[in-house]
Amino acid sequence: QDMLNGVRLIQELSPKSLDQLVSYGERCSVRVMAARLNQLGVPAQSFDSWDMGILTTSDFGDAKLLDEHEDAVRNAFDKLDSNVVAVVTGFIGHDPNGKITTLGRGGSDLTATAIGAALDLDEIQVWKDVDGILTSDPRLVTNAIPVERVSYEEAAELAYFGAQVLHPIAMQPAMKYNVPVRVKNSYNPTAKGTVIEQEGNHDDLVTAITYKRGIKILDISSTQMLGAYGFLSQVFGDFEKHKLSVDVLASSEVSVSLTLDKKQKLNSINCLLKDMEPYAEVSLKEDMSILTLITDVSKTSEVLATVFGIFTERGIKVEMMSQGASKVNISFILKDNQLEDAVLSLHKSFFEDVVPTETSP
Repeated sequence: QDMLNGVRLIQELSPKSLDQLVSYGERCSVRVMAARLNQLGVPAQSFDSWDMGILTTSDFGDAKLLDEHEDAVRNAFDKLDSNVVAVVTGFIGHDPNGKITTLGRGGSDLTATAIGAALDLDEIQVWKDVDGILTSDPRLVTNAIPVERVSYEEAAELAYFGAQVLHPIAMQPAMKYNVPVRVKNSYNPTAKGTVIEQEGNHDDLVTAITYKRGIKILDISSTQMLGAYGFLSQVFGDFEKHKLSVDVLASSEVSVSLTLDKKQKLNSINCLLKDMEPYAEVSLKEDMSILTLITDVSKTSEVLATVFGIFTERGIKVEMMSQGASKVNISFILKDNQLEDAVLSLHKSFFEDVVPTETSP
């Protein structure tokens, strides 16, 4: 109450104060949870995460775990009674000065994987509102089914290109110590969920289909006699200058096509275009989407044969295509108004054993 009154009086809320303020909900929740477990006859004790070794940088609002958190977590849990369930706050930690910090997006899952990896557990479980990682977004594909196993790389690519199950940063501790992460559904606890592990499952042609809407394509062609190094260095120097991030890229010696998502600021894009005028011609295409297949690179030819057969049948035009350096994804850039047809048709072919043949209007 004193803190809220202070914010009201000075009409200002610093990132440091905000981190302390938002921590109270998590800290109250673990105490309620521990109390309920004890009522049910399960011995439990609540802990603030810093008391269990979660140490972070001082980047309030988006803190990073310090390397020494691993030993601190092990030491803290070594002191616990093994018969008592520890209910630990997620999302928050302490910086070296003892100030409360938050871990940013994916922070709660990161807390769980950091503790699980440091303790070298058999498995880390993350409970969500879906039956694990699905073959596509169930809001669009009603027949989407859970994927039994995926690799860490595949899960990271799925998250980057639109899947909302687990943030890539939360997988880093598990990847470091090769601890499997199982994604379960709190509304359907009997479902097996999806295991994220080192190898994943390579039995199927495609593991999953994901997408991003509201994408812009920039086609950039050199107007000067520059070699590939000089041209590309200028292009990406300007992107760095305006802090613009690229999703998908395809290039040749004197041209490059790339995508920008809707999080990029329009003013920054306009400034970028102005800066590139002296050395490049740039065309901008809007209302595009990225459709990404998570697949094994060794099966690329077979996957592409199926994809382009379906796209030809459905009259779907590919504006751009790229295979990720991770070798687990192939991305296609399509018009927004053709995305839904493309996703549904590909899902039927890869996961429902149906090859659509009716051409879209």
